[in-house]
Amino acid sequence: MTEELQQGTDEWRRARAGSLGASSLHEALAKTRNGWGASRANLLSRLVVERLTGVPQDTYQNQAMRNGIEREPEARAAYQFEKATLVKTVGLIKHPTIAWSHCSPDGLVGDDGLVELKCPAENTHLETLLGAPPPQKYVYQCAWQMACTGRAWVDLVSYNPAFPESMQLHITRIERDDNLIANLEKEVKVFLEEVDRTIEALLKKFPVSLRAEAAE
Repeated sequence: MTEELQQGTDEWRRARAGSLGASSLHEALAKTRNGWGASRANLLSRLVVERLTGVPQDTYQNQAMRNGIEREPEARAAYQFEKATLVKTVGLIKHPTIAWSHCSPDGLVGDDGLVELKCPAENTHLETLLGAPPPQKYVYQCAWQMACTGRAWVDLVSYNPAFPESMQLHITRIERDDNLIANLEKEVKVFLEEVDRTIEALLKKFPVSLRAEAAE
């Protein structure tokens, strides 16, 4: 089962290849004054390649992102202590009705909740402590996690151990918004249909070479 996969493993990467995940939703929906943003085209290209080959494409990670991944277990432990609860880790949960879409939440909380762990740099964590609202991309990410899991809320965690102990952990609860989820599902379907059309066009134009490569 994909839910039992461990995040970060090769099996987990292969299971999500070609599928739109919650953390990439903002890229699929990014718009500028003149239309769709460049991130949408980049994401579409990556998903097309992954679908055609079955091979996950590496995505760029800077040092801050790597630091965040390394701190995630510490952040999870701090959240569990603060909330006096246990977090169940999970690999990948597919959307119940939209093919080629999924989420990989950082944990399930009880019967109704989720937790999403962020371990940002000091300046970003400071802004959160001072009351800055969650970035839209995180709101979309959490909403898509609820769309995939059917759960009612997500605790969005900001954790940075460089601060004094009382300031290291900040939790923002994001409640389920069915109207937002419905709008996101509509936009995601449009995006994934574009992925499908692109693949169909490629297969029509290069049927022999693709069949040959698949046989190798």
